[in-house]
Amino acid sequence: MQEYPTRQNMKNSARKINEIFVSLQGEGFHTGRSAIFVRFSGCNLSCSFCDTQHQDYVELTDDQIAEKVSTSPIDWVVLTGGEPSLQTSEYLVDLLHKQGKKVAIETNGTCEIPQNIDWITLSPKDVEKTILTKADELKVVYVGKSVESWLEKISAPHLFLQPCSCKNTDETVRYVLAHPHWRLSLQTHKYIGID
Repeated sequence: MQEYPTRQNMKNSARKINEIFVSLQGEGFHTGRSAIFVRFSGCNLSCSFCDTQHQDYVELTDDQIAEKVSTSPIDWVVLTGGEPSLQTSEYLVDLLHKQGKKVAIETNGTCEIPQNIDWITLSPKDVEKTILTKADELKVVYVGKSVESWLEKISAPHLFLQPCSCKNTDETVRYVLAHPHWRLSLQTHKYIGID
């Protein structure tokens, strides 16, 4: 079991960072938006379709992460993973805000998140473990089963259904057509060949 900083010792602790990179947001509400991605390594779930190499990381403090992010003029930062809520802190988000950045998080919803996050993308995987009940967008990976039960637990103004690893797009389209309160989210970065 991996060790992560606790809420009590979060300020400027060393984080396991898989990578920090600039690209376009490929999924969900902000598709096509320029973004700086801070990808944390490590997760408390084991999804078969996860695209993070959790064994690859460097340890960086919040100050070091903010320093790396500051070199880009892009003002949208996405905390992703793995599961970023295991390691991120209000202190890190404050540092990014001081640079004029807006901060989004993509989370599985199983842990509390910093209160000063600007945009929450909730991409839940396990209904029993999900504790977040509100988000800016709900983005569910479609694996061929009804996803309507998520709507009983989670409130979000934007609802997205995403094919699993681009493999079941036709099936996902059919589900969205039959349940039009959902919108299709494609992993456009994979289709156009960018990170």
